Amino acid sequence: MVNKKVQQEEAAQLADFIMFAQRSFLLDLSKELNKGDVSYAQFFLLGYLAKEDCLTMSDIAKKMGHSTAAATGLVDRLEKLGYVQRQHAADDRRKVMVKITSQGERLVSHLRGGIEDGVSKLLSDRDSSVSEVLQNIEDQVAS
Repeated sequence: MVNKKVQQEEAAQLADFIMFAQRSFLLDLSKELNKGDVSYAQFFLLGYLAKEDCLTMSDIAKKMGHSTAAATGLVDRLEKLGYVQRQHAADDRRKVMVKITSQGERLVSHLRGGIEDGVSKLLSDRDSSVSEVLQNIEDQVAS
């Protein structure tokens, strides 16, 4: 078991890292998203869709913390940009399924790559204990 003081120090280091990284990534992400005319909410939705085969409009609303009507607006815009497509469920034609397109996957991959590069740079510039804390978190999430 980790000493409480050590745990608090690690939490403080991680909080500092997150705050610095968040500012840096949001600035970079903002520049990139403006190029593609995509909002943060739309990008986060694309991120969810990139990890799933498809999501229903109800699933999207829950994940985004929005009403179904607001989720529909997000999907409408992304569909017009060619980043997602709607399909009817095979078992229930009333159910609308949303799937990311290859163009949407490329956008997410590109932006995620930039974030990964930024994290790598930040971790290389920081104390190795932050890397260890992040690894411990990753190990706990995976188990």
